[in-house]
Amino acid sequence: MKIPDKVRYINKKFTNRLMIRIAGKKHSPICLIEHVGRHSGNKYRIPILVAPQKDGFVFALTYGTGVDWYRNVLASKSALLIYKEKTYILDDPQVVETRRGQNAFAFPANLILRLIAIQDFFFMRTL
Repeated sequence: MKIPDKVRYINKKFTNRLMIRIAGKKHSPICLIEHVGRHSGNKYRIPILVAPQKDGFVFALTYGTGVDWYRNVLASKSALLIYKEKTYILDDPQVVETRRGQNAFAFPANLILRLIAIQDFFFMRTL
């Protein structure tokens, strides 16, 4: 299951603009992923939750695999991530099986991901 498109629209138009202000800060649970548009070449910044790993980060695709930012990351095979006031260069996006993706997140995020039946996850390694 994925979060409905109506919620995605509200987040894109309103919530994300507010979240960008706290994303990437030292004590914020929200990060910023910066990616390049596959058609436009423009840079975009999206607030997102990630699960840090020893060699990269796991991402939950709460809106499914058809979202533009994910398709842009797949096309470029790279992104920047601002996490806890540090910038990471990421590459090599790889699909992660559902259980591994859910388990990568700490409580309560992993519980919420299970309850709303998020099944799509991917991993990017740090350079």
